[in-house]
Amino acid sequence: MIPFLIILLVIVAIIAFASIKVVNQANVLIIERLGKYYKTATAGVNIIIPFVDRVRATVSLKENTMDVPPQGVITRDNVTITLDNVVFYQITDAQKAVYEIEDLRAGIRYLAITTIRDIVGKMDLDSIFSSRETINAQLREILDVATDKWGCKINRVEIKDINPPKDIRDAMEKQMNAERTKRSSILLAEGEKESAIRIAEGQKEARILEAEAEKETNIRRAEGIQQAKILEATGEAEAIERIAAAKAKEIESVYGAIKNSNPDDKLVAIKTLEALEKVADGSANKVFIPFDATKALGALGSLKEITKD
Repeated sequence: MIPFLIILLVIVAIIAFASIKVVNQANVLIIERLGKYYKTATAGVNIIIPFVDRVRATVSLKENTMDVPPQGVITRDNVTITLDNVVFYQITDAQKAVYEIEDLRAGIRYLAITTIRDIVGKMDLDSIFSSRETINAQLREILDVATDKWGCKINRVEIKDINPPKDIRDAMEKQMNAERTKRSSILLAEGEKESAIRIAEGQKEARILEAEAEKETNIRRAEGIQQAKILEATGEAEAIERIAAAKAKEIESVYGAIKNSNPDDKLVAIKTLEALEKVADGSANKVFIPFDATKALGALGSLKEITKD
């Protein structure tokens, strides 16, 4: 009896152990029941029926990488080059990845090889070296569309290396050396040109500053001369004004003296004759006396003689 119980317990333990499936994070299990897809077991503890359900495959949902073997590709200009690529992919539908294709990695590899040959075969050698990003983008797009029915997503494709033939590499190296020499010559010429321009600009600015300084000097000199003339004219005007004031004061004094002496008509007439004598004195003076005034002057002359007597 006891051996039978032990055997029964062992059988129960085996069945229980077979019924419990623990799935790790980022992995899933494809479960079949009686040879047909039943469910996809996700991370954690999952219960299945022993001998009825079985694990068809364990699928990783993490991003994977796959090296594509180096392939010889003929370019449009008939140059054979070797391309080395790597593909980054991730399974998004585990059921399709298991049931839609026998070997997912082999399918991606062969598809990448044929796509690379198709794309690169339409390009020249020079454009291949300068269009890596374009080639990568085209490869990723084509592979992503083709592998979608397999439950796979192509995240990116990278060209690791491009190896042209040795003679092409030598020619490219010579071309690069020539380009470096050319760039060096261009930079040297540009430097000399820039130096000449800077020197010419410096000389131009120096001449401009010199001309401005000379202009400022001339302006200051002219302003000084003008100021001197203004001061001189002001001095002369002030002198004339003072002379006129002195003469006016002198006339005012004489007039006041005459006025205070109460002159009569005879004295005034005599003073008038004396004034006329002074006015007529000199070779350059010409005095025009009206005819009607000669009688009065004659009378005045007689009066003057009388007064002298």
